[in-house]
Amino acid sequence: MFRYAMVCAVAGLLAGCSQDEVAPPRSAEAIFESAMKLYENRDYQEAYDEFRLLTLQYPGAALADDAQYLMGEAKFHRGEYILAAYEYDVVIRSMPTSELVADARYKKALSHYEQSRPYYLEQEETKKAIDQFQAFIEYHPTDPRVPEAEAKIVELNTKLARKEFESGLIYMKMEYYRAAGISFDHVLEKHHDSQYAESAYFKKGEVLFYRKRYREARDVLKGFLERYPASEWRPNAESLLREIDDRLKSIGLTPVQTLTDTNRVLGDRKP
Repeated sequence: MFRYAMVCAVAGLLAGCSQDEVAPPRSAEAIFESAMKLYENRDYQEAYDEFRLLTLQYPGAALADDAQYLMGEAKFHRGEYILAAYEYDVVIRSMPTSELVADARYKKALSHYEQSRPYYLEQEETKKAIDQFQAFIEYHPTDPRVPEAEAKIVELNTKLARKEFESGLIYMKMEYYRAAGISFDHVLEKHHDSQYAESAYFKKGEVLFYRKRYREARDVLKGFLERYPASEWRPNAESLLREIDDRLKSIGLTPVQTLTDTNRVLGDRKP
């Protein structure tokens, strides 16, 4: 009788433990509430894990897009911008009807912006950020953040222009004048509205002068003075123009003679 009672007691205890261990699954709302508490406490990795659990267990829930977007926010706050961009992109691609798509697209652009490196380093993320801000403006032209996105594009384009311009200056110091001219042309073609365009225009004429492309240099410098009559480079441009005219006269050519004649006589100085 005693043994039977013991067996029953043990069986009852095991049954009780088994019932305690099998907790009912949490609802999407419960998981979201837990995740938000962690997020508000800045426990971003733990919050991320909870939001992710919600998207996995309840992919069709009304809160799924919020959870997915907040996964991106959690990574953004942790400075994990590559992962943040990925999570925002999931909202854009997989939840296109969500009201959070505009937010996700803007924050995806910001994620690339935060990864943009100093101008003298590789600029792949800078270019990606420009593309993403442009996409944001294209898809959401009435969004109040459009002016901010436009300002970011100007800032990033200025960085690219500076990289090209500084590269041109380095090539000039090395007397690689053809390469320098290509860099200055890139500034003028791709970043003509940047603060470096004026200097690049003058430097293009100067490079042609050093390459003994006098007639071309003259045309560029005259165009420069017409476009930027009050430029700080004006005295330099005028001085070069006088020197060009003197050199052309010294070899029996005039400024109006053909470019072919001038180049045939002088040739190129640098590759």
